[in-house]
This record gives sequence, C-alpha cells and structure tokens, in this order.
Amino acid sequence: MGGKWKGLVLFSLGEGPLRFGELRRAVAGISERVLILQLREMENSGLVHREVHRQVPLKVEYSLTEFGRSLNAAMAPLGEWGEDNLKRIEAIP
Repeated sequence: MGGKWKGLVLFSLGEGPLRFGELRRAVAGISERVLILQLREMENSGLVHREVHRQVPLKVEYSLTEFGRSLNAAMAPLGEWGEDNLKRIEAIP
C-alpha cells in the first residue's frame, strides 16, 4: 500500500464504483499511466475489483473489494488526522 497515489485512489473508491475517467478526475494530478499501474497493483493485491461491461462503448468500473473496504476503514483515522492538521503540515518548510 505504498506510494503517493494508492491512498487517494482507495479513498475515492470508498464512495462507490467509478469508471476510469471519473476516478482520474477524482484523483487530481495523477497521470493516466500512473493510475493504470496503481489500479493493476491494487487489483493484484485484492483491494480493487475491475468489472468489464461488454457494451459499446466498453464500460469498465472499479470498486473496492471487502478487503479494500476494510483497509479504507483502517486508514480513516489517519485521513482525519491529516485534515485536522493540514495547515500545520503545509506550513512545514
């Protein structure tokens, strides 16, 4: 679960399933390539489920697995701490 982006992807998917474009907009600043790599790693780790809907155009949705939801719940206090201390963190040179 290392890296800059996985926590943000996990948090974004906590609201419910998202398509790739929706997820990319939800995680501001992430490149398409990096998002693809992060999603693959999280899928291989059992955190994210990728569902392909066979239609035209092709529809792919990403959602959290039960394992991913449990990690999201475990990380929630850390996210709250970050929000509570954001000004102090940003002031650090």
